[in-house]
Amino acid sequence: MLANLKIENVAVIEKAEVVFTPGLNVLTGETGAGKSILIDSINAILGNRTSRDLVRSGAQKACIWATFESIPQSVQQKLEKSGYEASEDLLLYREINAEGKGSCRINGMPATASVVRDISAGLLAIHGQHDSQGLTNPALHLGLLDQYAQNRALFTQYYQCYRELVAVKRQLDALNANEADKQRRMDALTSEIDAIDAAALQPGEEKTLQERKNVITHAQSILQGITVAHLALAGDEDGEQPGAADLLGGAVDGVQNAARQDETLMPLAERLQELYYTARELATDFADRLDAYDFDPAELDQIESRLDTIYRLKQKFGMEVEEILARREQDEKELEAFQSSGEKIAELKAQMQSLYGKAKEAAEALTQSRLKGFTAMNKDMKAALEFLNMPGIRFALRHTRGPLASHGQDTVEFLISTNPGEDPKPLAKIASGGELSRIMLAFKSALADRDALPTVIYDEIDTGVSGLAAGRIGQLLHKTAQGRQVLCITHTPQVAAFADNQLLIQKNVRENRTYTEIHTLDLEGRVQVLARMISGDKVTDLSLANARELIEKSR
Repeated sequence: MLANLKIENVAVIEKAEVVFTPGLNVLTGETGAGKSILIDSINAILGNRTSRDLVRSGAQKACIWATFESIPQSVQQKLEKSGYEASEDLLLYREINAEGKGSCRINGMPATASVVRDISAGLLAIHGQHDSQGLTNPALHLGLLDQYAQNRALFTQYYQCYRELVAVKRQLDALNANEADKQRRMDALTSEIDAIDAAALQPGEEKTLQERKNVITHAQSILQGITVAHLALAGDEDGEQPGAADLLGGAVDGVQNAARQDETLMPLAERLQELYYTARELATDFADRLDAYDFDPAELDQIESRLDTIYRLKQKFGMEVEEILARREQDEKELEAFQSSGEKIAELKAQMQSLYGKAKEAAEALTQSRLKGFTAMNKDMKAALEFLNMPGIRFALRHTRGPLASHGQDTVEFLISTNPGEDPKPLAKIASGGELSRIMLAFKSALADRDALPTVIYDEIDTGVSGLAAGRIGQLLHKTAQGRQVLCITHTPQVAAFADNQLLIQKNVRENRTYTEIHTLDLEGRVQVLARMISGDKVTDLSLANARELIEKSR
């Protein structure tokens, strides 16, 4: 769960630290106080895209820390897979500077935003007030149904069969292309293969030629440097100018003669002798090098011509040499496939028929899991919605089987009837904003026991709801939070009354600067805040009594 969130220089929040608890954490405050900044901060710490606008005006950078406790085993496994030490506690850090650049850390170690996103996907989910609008889009209904049906293994099995089927079908379609297209393709493949073969490309050849060209181009300066070194070591051929090797040889003779009289000089003689042999070897090596740089001037022209051939081929194909060679292999395989297309077509047809049978069987198993999942979901949703003061509601599933596709064979759409006697119709035509909020909450509540996420955040999911329905939303949120953690941003006192931990987000102005502060409320503080939510700016004895009553009834 999310145990602690620390924020510095994020928008109007100069510095704040929030301690969250298990159960239902409710965040309240006036509109514009900065509740959305808290959500932005959490999104940022989870590795999501952010911008420099998040940095407080006048500050160099914004910093966010988040501590998670008792993280799931699946997240610990992801940490280890990504090279981080796994434990039950996790510290995430995000920094955004005034230029919009930033950095991430996992348990103090550098991390990329993508790795943080992957790891944090198993920590929490955020559901905003606009998420319920997604219920009106039928294209999203299949994904919601699969979430409830928990049929990932069946989908993976089907998708594997479907991918194999599509791959074979593409091969078959290519072979069944009309003869004119087939011949044109064969001619193009033959032309490509001939062009590549004519160039006789070799892996690594271009690099070798470039290195040899560089040597030849700079041969004069290279020879000059080696000649100077050889002359210094070996001397000139006439013997008029002795080299370092000769001088060292004379030094060796002199010290060895002296060492016969004074044995303490022997170590010096041995060291001189080592230098002498080293100088002789180096002189020989440089002499060999001088011979090696004796090349034909026409060699440079040959290298230039060969490099030009390679360059033209790279330009033609838009690839590097190794990629061109790989393409030649692919071209050859495709050409062979065309040339033996008769036998291949028969083989692929048999393979496709077999794969279609397997894919159809897997698709039907997936379909049955979805239909079974909807039956169970419908029961849970009906109970949850009746509790949320939507009695008599009726859900239905518009389901059709179609051709096999990446998602299976099913097309689904949720239908709803909110009044007895009315036929179920699409959600977009029936449900109001408040009803959509409650339907989404009912769905999330039904999914809670099937979802492994330890923390869920609801951002004003009670928008458009008041009265008895609002109280029921608070009650359902409190029930959903049992055994896990729920964070809820709300303007509704009936929801806030059910908090296990209530936080007040408050905006103040000091010295012409805006500051947002976050406070954990005790019981009396909760009463005061709920009373203000009930009656507005003027808190009365009646609103205080109502606030206390709401809190008492929520227990």
